[in-house]
Amino acid sequence: MHCESAAAIVIDYNLPLTAEEFSEKIIPMYQERWPQVKPLPGANRLIKHLHKHGIPLALASNSVRKNVQKKISYQQGWKESFSVILGGDEVNHGKPSPDIYLESAKMMGVDPSRCLVIEDSSVGIEAAKAAGMKVVAIPSIPFRGDDFGAANCVLYSLLEFLPDQWGLPAFQDWVQSTLPIEPFYVSGVLRDGDPHGTPILMEHLPEENQTAPLPIQTSGVFFGWAKLGTRGAFKVVASIQWDISPAGARKLIRPHVLAEISSDTAGEKLRLLFVGFIRKLHRERRAKEGSSTTSAVSEEDKSVAAAALDLPAFADHKGNPFLADPSNPLKAYS
Repeated sequence: MHCESAAAIVIDYNLPLTAEEFSEKIIPMYQERWPQVKPLPGANRLIKHLHKHGIPLALASNSVRKNVQKKISYQQGWKESFSVILGGDEVNHGKPSPDIYLESAKMMGVDPSRCLVIEDSSVGIEAAKAAGMKVVAIPSIPFRGDDFGAANCVLYSLLEFLPDQWGLPAFQDWVQSTLPIEPFYVSGVLRDGDPHGTPILMEHLPEENQTAPLPIQTSGVFFGWAKLGTRGAFKVVASIQWDISPAGARKLIRPHVLAEISSDTAGEKLRLLFVGFIRKLHRERRAKEGSSTTSAVSEEDKSVAAAALDLPAFADHKGNPFLADPSNPLKAYS
């Protein structure tokens, strides 16, 4: 069954190697990194919310069951939240066959037509649709979102997911039009001398210190605190998205520091600590380039962020050691 899963991944992502070669290379790497893997933004929130309201949850993966159980053992509360955990080695055929989803529904005692699947791969979407289920796609490769047209809905972050749109209990955790999130950190350098909307050149923090790096599936308007050079900590709001061009794709962050800074800041180190989410980015269609996102932070976004950051839930993060003097080692924070 693992061979089927590996073959599907190789085909789905057009990898230049065989399924056997993929397995040989990737499995040891996976096992080594499982303890450090962070959930997608919004995953813990959604799982806790649905479990709290008694919504049956199933985890259906093409991976073998022992690997699935090992992976989720590092995520607090996940094992107890899923009433069904099913691996690809427990059904006759893995995704894109519907077997694993049909068996999951059977084990939960739910008709497949009443199931909602959240998927990140095209083979998974094909499997869920073949099982007669509704599908929300959150592409693992965001700039391939147009490949997920069979899904009922395509999102670019779990933070965009609204359960009440699917007949599930609504979230009740928004605070003054903002959503508190598990903090994540970004370090970069200003390209130009203006910290009010110009992109930053991202840096990768040392892995051993990167407690919450920027996840791939991060898209939208976020806010938090910024440390610019040796100056103090400022309020900041930013758009985060994938920038797609014929040359490839890259993560684009446009921070807006909510303060007047008169001196030239070109080339200065900028540390960003994001603690809240405001909204998803508006999407538009382009005839030649396919779907794209508009990255503009609005004046309303700035006002919402400025007010929210005065609330204790967000203001307390201003003292995070990550925002200390850049000369301090990054390992000072945890």
